[in-house]
Amino acid sequence: MENIGMPGIVAKSEKKQPDQVFETADEVAAFLDRLWPLPRSITGEGVRASHDILGEILPLHRIEVPSGTRCFDWTVPKEWIVREAYVVTPTGERILDFGENNLYLVNYSMPFRGRMTRQELDSRLFSLPDMPEAVPYRTSYYKEDWGFCISQKQRDSLAEGEYEVVVDSDLVDGSMTISECVLPGETEKEVLLSTYTCHPSMANNELSGPLVTALLARRLTALPRRRLTYRFVFQPETIGAIATLQRIGDHLRENLVAGYVVSCVGDVGSFTYKRSRRGDTLADRACEYILATSGHPFEIIDFHPMGSDERQYCSPGFDLPVGVLTRSLPATYPQYHTSLDNLDAISFEAICESVDMYYRLCLLLDRNRVYQNQVMYGEPHLSKYDLYPTLGGSADTRFEVGDILWLMSLADGSRDLLAIAERSGSEFDRLAELAQRCVEAGLLKAEEVEA
Repeated sequence: MENIGMPGIVAKSEKKQPDQVFETADEVAAFLDRLWPLPRSITGEGVRASHDILGEILPLHRIEVPSGTRCFDWTVPKEWIVREAYVVTPTGERILDFGENNLYLVNYSMPFRGRMTRQELDSRLFSLPDMPEAVPYRTSYYKEDWGFCISQKQRDSLAEGEYEVVVDSDLVDGSMTISECVLPGETEKEVLLSTYTCHPSMANNELSGPLVTALLARRLTALPRRRLTYRFVFQPETIGAIATLQRIGDHLRENLVAGYVVSCVGDVGSFTYKRSRRGDTLADRACEYILATSGHPFEIIDFHPMGSDERQYCSPGFDLPVGVLTRSLPATYPQYHTSLDNLDAISFEAICESVDMYYRLCLLLDRNRVYQNQVMYGEPHLSKYDLYPTLGGSADTRFEVGDILWLMSLADGSRDLLAIAERSGSEFDRLAELAQRCVEAGLLKAEEVEA
């Protein structure tokens, strides 16, 4: 396993930054078209190929975790290789061809060749009676087995007779691929953006998260300065997050100020934020503030130990400040984990909107500081510091002075800027600008903020 202190983990791009770092719907569509057909799983070449494409947006450092590696209570499984898989009907028609749709094969199916009756085959088929047109997504990562997924409509049409089944696959000693990019800041305090790249042929539940994460990284890379360090991790769900905690969990415990799992951010549903297990961390407060001031409809829900990788980051022994900013929550929209979660189920414009929401969130985190008033007693004489207008009377002047007085009143070293914005009702961005002016005038001293 790789050590966090090794220089190679801090990815630096030798490419020039693009003139236009703000993504377009056409650019999003072009990347999705290339990523869509790749046969992803928790291991394998489909994952590596997906990371190669994402690596065109941001520089990615590759970490290969060998099969059999123990990660706390889990073990990294063998690498899955599929050459072909299909079923031949009694009339000679080839159906459920993995090459046509990689959802047809149960993910991680072991090799099998043989002939069987319609009834025997039926015990190996998975369908959704309530969604007759949809092909479900099924996996068997940790038990050697095989099977096929099929629409209920096609299943009902299967004739009696003998079927030929081919699953030309292997489970080999290989590795599990994790890629990450670390954008260094002025401090070692970190923001984590974690996403997963293990689901085949699903647009919202899979591809929207990695693409939003990569495009967000490109925006943050283009900033002239960053106070915080940003870590972007692309990995398989569950086992990948556990392996990451095994590798850098102690580092995250010491340095993480906020983290988010990025998933299901491509549909047109309202934004939803699922809090961290603690529920009142900086990650929670910042995201709730951004949503409340965004002008978009949103919902806030409390943590529960079912879901995505937030349950790993928030698990006992770590309890990190990690929440989930999503649109339609996983398992709450009808296309979830089916072939209907396709490119028609998402909006390229909504993906751009999700990048923008995360970008605003990161900018807030980067500007959030704790300030200590340097005037020990009484109200400061603002005009002495060129902070009080000599001519005025306008509403803007009164608001500016009022915001400065809120800063001086509440900046006692125990509140961060976000708490002052919440208490005063003043805009966070305005307070951040005024706080910097007060620091330059010697009225405030900036300190670090805790998670």
